[in-house]
Amino acid sequence: MSSKPTLHDANFQPDFILRVTEEDVPFACEGLRKSVVINGTSLGPELRLRPNSTTWVRVYNDMDHLNTTIHWHGLAQRVAPFSDGTPLASQWPIPPRYFFDYQLFVEPDDAGTYFYHAHIGMQAITAAGALIVEDNDEPPYQYDDERTIIFSDFFNKTDDEMEQGLLAVPFKWTGETNAVLLNGKGISKLRQGLNGTLDFNSTEICQLPVIDVDPGKTYRFRFIGSTALSHVLAGFEGHPDLEIINIEGHYTKPYTVQHMQLGSGERFDILFRTKSWAELLAEGRDSYFIQFETRDRPESITGFGIIRYNPMAIPPTPPSSGVITLPKDIYDWAEYSLEPLYPDYQPCPSASEVTRRIVLNTTQMNDISRRIIWSFNNLTWSEATFQSPLLVDVYKRGEAALPSYSIATSEFQLNATYPQGYDPNVKAFPVRNGEVIEIIFQNTGSLVNFNGGVDVHPFHIHGKHYCDIGSCERGIYMSYLVHSSGPGAYDWEENEKKIASLNWTPIQRDTAMLYRYETRTTAGAPAGWRAVRIKMDQPGVWMVHCHVLQHMVMGMQMVWTVGSAEDILKIPTELAAGYLEYGGSSYGNETYSPVVWDEFDGEKDKDGH
Repeated sequence: MSSKPTLHDANFQPDFILRVTEEDVPFACEGLRKSVVINGTSLGPELRLRPNSTTWVRVYNDMDHLNTTIHWHGLAQRVAPFSDGTPLASQWPIPPRYFFDYQLFVEPDDAGTYFYHAHIGMQAITAAGALIVEDNDEPPYQYDDERTIIFSDFFNKTDDEMEQGLLAVPFKWTGETNAVLLNGKGISKLRQGLNGTLDFNSTEICQLPVIDVDPGKTYRFRFIGSTALSHVLAGFEGHPDLEIINIEGHYTKPYTVQHMQLGSGERFDILFRTKSWAELLAEGRDSYFIQFETRDRPESITGFGIIRYNPMAIPPTPPSSGVITLPKDIYDWAEYSLEPLYPDYQPCPSASEVTRRIVLNTTQMNDISRRIIWSFNNLTWSEATFQSPLLVDVYKRGEAALPSYSIATSEFQLNATYPQGYDPNVKAFPVRNGEVIEIIFQNTGSLVNFNGGVDVHPFHIHGKHYCDIGSCERGIYMSYLVHSSGPGAYDWEENEKKIASLNWTPIQRDTAMLYRYETRTTAGAPAGWRAVRIKMDQPGVWMVHCHVLQHMVMGMQMVWTVGSAEDILKIPTELAAGYLEYGGSSYGNETYSPVVWDEFDGEKDKDGH
């Protein structure tokens, strides 16, 4: 493998081209909504990557007034530091009428389901698409074909209206989702109420989403949670026993569930076995409903899709009520259950290897201006936190740009009774290269008006996958900082005992849910946790955040630095110059071609692709 700066002139041909525009797009049997879309549609095209091969994706920002980036959700980006797509963390955003060439490299053990999405403001509501890493060899599970199932949200308000309201004083909520879409299609809750007067098959946007299948086959269904807000449960009429085989790029031992469940950012692959011809004839059916519902919001939204055995059949209209019963509670689904198919290949660090445990209290509160924000240990982060990307600062100023490890681990920081984990001067969390840490996402009751409200949060870590070592369960009362009379705070020794008693081997992933076990508690009180363990051996500047877009805009994000400046500076400073300025020479436009850092110098995979 060699590395060098390369001019991407007219002779360069990217593997994929994504063009980001802002257009008026019809959704959910409603009118037009001004939305950021990719290649003219929402969702964008599915991208498929081959292992051991370099992939270049050219992203054009064809908008006149908005910046954008694309994040490759779940890919570690361990070798292309400016290609993670996180604005003001690892790269400058792509300016209007510029383009940027993202370099992706995946390995055989990355095989699985991912997705890409914009990473600025609320753009990811509509600017997203599936990203599949193919198996290098035959997959460990046999199936006849596959289908991709992406859940997303529809809001009537525009991205700008929602973002401005979230940042306003007084606070203006975005409103709840008006529809959950399956592969970009669905019917809003308003239009479902007009079932008796509206011809749902009259236009494409008024049709239920359809998944076509053949009888007597096994399919790999790839589920992607691309919602902005909704936690979605999905079940299949007449088709129980869904077998999970992969979670977020890691093959699992087979695990059977009766319904699927996805928070924003989560992905699962299952084996779905269709009915035989004889079963279809006996039941007199050629279509079955997919039913999906939201949970842990003030209002539950129900949507429907179709599993269709006859591609010529007209999809039925949605039923007036549910055809299956989905559970009310979400917090115990597949907990302490999913295990790696190859546990010896990428083993999780043991508790004895842990060098630090960092408790992150997730808190809703008011800042000094009375704006409602979300914070981690009283630290809030947004795209306005830094004047330039922290990774760019490290290239320009070296070690002086990094957060102080000694300050971050001090017990006396900010009058705290335990280390907060970050340097308040830099507003970032430092970790030493090779350090094994446990991160405890600790839910707490809201401090806004001391109302004690509790929410759910899907937490996503960039840079490297972590071992999900469990969560608080109703009736399991644990303590770390204080004792509580409900689902409280983390006790690592008790959790280790539980893992041992279950003979459970945790699996790696990149997104996992911090649940709530009650809607309200005492303001500031512990209210449940999610614990992860990770060996930090991928130097860089990486984001950790809640994947609910509203919470991100409200500050529920943070930046972690792994390693020293020497560890992080993978590209010689003088050769990285084009990445270090907004609209720099590594960002092309119609007047010049970009100069990029090619980590692999055009290397192909073993088959020459």
